[in-house]
Amino acid sequence: MMTRGQVYTEMIVADAVLHGDRDRLLGFASVEHPVVLQLGGSDPLKLAEAASIGSDFGYDEINLNVGCPSDRVQSGTFGACLMRTPEVVERAVSAMKAAVSVPVTVKCRIGVDDQDPYAVLPDFVDRMAGAGADALWIHARKAWLKGLSPKENRSVPPLDYPLVYAMKERHPDFFIGINGGILSMDAAETHLEKVDGVMIGRAAYQTPALLADVDHRLFGEPRRALDWEGLRDKMMVYADGELAAGARLSQITRHMVGLMNGYAGARRYRQILSTEATKPGAGPEVIARAFDAVALDEKAA
Repeated sequence: MMTRGQVYTEMIVADAVLHGDRDRLLGFASVEHPVVLQLGGSDPLKLAEAASIGSDFGYDEINLNVGCPSDRVQSGTFGACLMRTPEVVERAVSAMKAAVSVPVTVKCRIGVDDQDPYAVLPDFVDRMAGAGADALWIHARKAWLKGLSPKENRSVPPLDYPLVYAMKERHPDFFIGINGGILSMDAAETHLEKVDGVMIGRAAYQTPALLADVDHRLFGEPRRALDWEGLRDKMMVYADGELAAGARLSQITRHMVGLMNGYAGARRYRQILSTEATKPGAGPEVIARAFDAVALDEKAA
């Protein structure tokens, strides 16, 4: 609704796709296209089957997460742990490619723990390209599986953008995108001089309004003012449908609290969503009240 750039799901473990409630785990609205299903796992056969299921659900791309450092993935020997066993990732990518016709991509770190990124990342990139991956997204930090929390792993390890740039120079015909610490469209455009794509995570979530300029600055479309009323109305319609399917309003609005950051009235907007959306019977009208609290024609000082 704010951009035609790709959006990613949270990582979903392959076993959950195979044995869980697929409609709940994989369902999405048509307005979310293009949308990528991000899978976690290490068993090539299970990942291939999960990828096939995701493709049947209509996902535009399947991504294998080899960058998540959480305790859960460590106990399951997937996520960033797989940086230690690139041959397993190779087999998984090959199996997933054989199972689906949509693109299969990989998201990784530059290394884990005591690995030397300048030694391990070139080999990893070579393997992904050789296995037929359609793209590799590199979070330009190490993941420390011992000593740092998942939250700390998103900001504490130093960024090494030049190493990612070097991987693109090494593989000029292989799509390589960059992730990590990218907080503005100016920074995104700078990276795109060196690599093929930019992935924005926390900044897009915490200040979603920055996405409103993506289509103009990155895709060459005419600049246009963000249609706040249209966005509000679409979110209310979406919420109404989700509520009818059994969701709670707070499950939707908790992802909207950063939408008005930088505008006068943003604090009141957040208060309304944080308090009223949790009340029994809360409906889409809460979203309308929250939008009404914001002066959308003036930035906060």
